[in-house]
Amino acid sequence: MAIIKKVKSKETFMGKLSHGADLLEELTEVCKKENIKLGRVEALGAVQKGRVGYYDQKTHQYSFLNLDQPMEITNLVGNISLKDGSPFVHAHITFSDKDGKACGGHLAQGTIVFAGEFVLEAFDGPSLERGPDAVTGLALWKI
Repeated sequence: MAIIKKVKSKETFMGKLSHGADLLEELTEVCKKENIKLGRVEALGAVQKGRVGYYDQKTHQYSFLNLDQPMEITNLVGNISLKDGSPFVHAHITFSDKDGKACGGHLAQGTIVFAGEFVLEAFDGPSLERGPDAVTGLALWKI
């Protein structure tokens, strides 16, 4: 059975992403600046190039795909919690290319913004901390 935690919306932040910024790093910096330790994130826009990860469930290793082309962000959704005491953005992203072909995965550093907008919703309540999960090998919420 799923383990749940009830939270309440506290504040919502909307913003414009910086041209040329690393998407994951910029979202993380906004969380640090605004002291967001628990929340969710959405974004859309376009990137100059993308980088996504795929987690191999057997080897417990990430592999990364570099998408060295301009693309649209058709969806970015994620959450914010704490990892090693600092805000941690965990997001998945879907891109489309000039032909409308989609590709996506775990948002990784190296995704460079062309233009974009985001919504960060901060939640009220005790923070969720990430830590090693023995079964999956991932840093999951310790609830």
